[in-house]
Amino acid sequence: MPPAFVHRITKYNPADRDEHGNYQGAEEAISDQGPVEAAYLQAISAFAEVAGIDRLEIREPSVTGLVHFGAQPAVEGHGLSGLFPDDLTGYYDGAEVSLAVALELIRVMLREQGAWCRLEAGDVFTVHVGWDQYVYVGSDLPCTDAVTRTRELGLFAEPLVASPYVAEPEVTEAADEGFWASVRTELATRQGLLLEEAHFVEATRWHRLTTENLSVVRAGLGPRALLTVWPDLQTDVGAVLTALPAEWDIAFVWETKDGAIRDVTADETQYEELVALIADARAARALSLDADERSPLLRAALPDSDGVLRARW
Repeated sequence: MPPAFVHRITKYNPADRDEHGNYQGAEEAISDQGPVEAAYLQAISAFAEVAGIDRLEIREPSVTGLVHFGAQPAVEGHGLSGLFPDDLTGYYDGAEVSLAVALELIRVMLREQGAWCRLEAGDVFTVHVGWDQYVYVGSDLPCTDAVTRTRELGLFAEPLVASPYVAEPEVTEAADEGFWASVRTELATRQGLLLEEAHFVEATRWHRLTTENLSVVRAGLGPRALLTVWPDLQTDVGAVLTALPAEWDIAFVWETKDGAIRDVTADETQYEELVALIADARAARALSLDADERSPLLRAALPDSDGVLRARW
C-alpha cells in the first residue's frame, strides 16, 4: 500500500498557478544548484526525520540511454560518480543506502544529470523526483512539523491524494524454477539461446546460453535483473545485415572474434557505420526496438532469495 500522506514539494508558489494548476510565475524549471536546491534536500530530510527513516531502498533505477528528456544535459557517469563504483555496483533495484546517499541521489535527479530512481522504506516512506523540480514525498505519518519546516525553507509542501508517478510494474512473472525449466527445454530444442540481462533501465549484459554454461551464467546474474530470452545469435552475419529493416531502430547484438558480446542501437541511416563496426563479428542478431515487433521466447524478473518477486519493471 502507498503511504497515506503525500506531499508535493516545490519552489513554485501556489498563488502563481492558473485555474488548471499550471505555474505561471517566474521560477525556472531547473535546479539553481545552490540555496534552493539545498532547501529541497533539507525539506526531504525533515520529512525523513519525522518518519524515523535513516536508510532507504533504491527502486526502479535507471540511467540515461538513447534519449534524455531533462531540461539540463546529462553528465558522464550519470551523476553517480563518487556515490557508486564506475561499473555502478550497488546501484540496483532493492539496494539499501543511507539517508545521506539518498539525498545525494535526489540532488542528481534535481540536476537531471542522468540517473533516476525511487527511494523507499517499505510502505512507510517514499520520495521521488518528477519533472520540473517537483518532488513527491509520502509517509505513513502526517509529518506536520516537516511541512512547517518546508515552508520555513521557502518551499511549498502541498498535500496530494497520491503522486502522479505511482509505480505501475509490467513484468509479473518470476524467474523461478519453472522459468529455468522452460529455458532448459528451449535449449534442448535450439542448442543455444541469447539471454538479455537488464540490471536497470539502459544497463544490459548479454550472454550466449548453452546447456553446459547455463548454471554458471545463472549464478552470476545481478539482483532483481530482468531476463529476456531470445533465439541465439546467427553465424551468417551477412544474412543478418541483409535482413535489416528499412526503418525502425534496432538493437544489434554480436559476438566478436575474442568471444565478447557487444550491442549497439542503430537506425537505417547508420547501417554503413554498423557494417564497419562489426567487421570482426562471428555471430549476430538484430532485435527490433518497436514494442509491437519484439517477441522474445521468455521474459521474467529474478525474485529475491526468499522466492518473492519484488522487482518492478
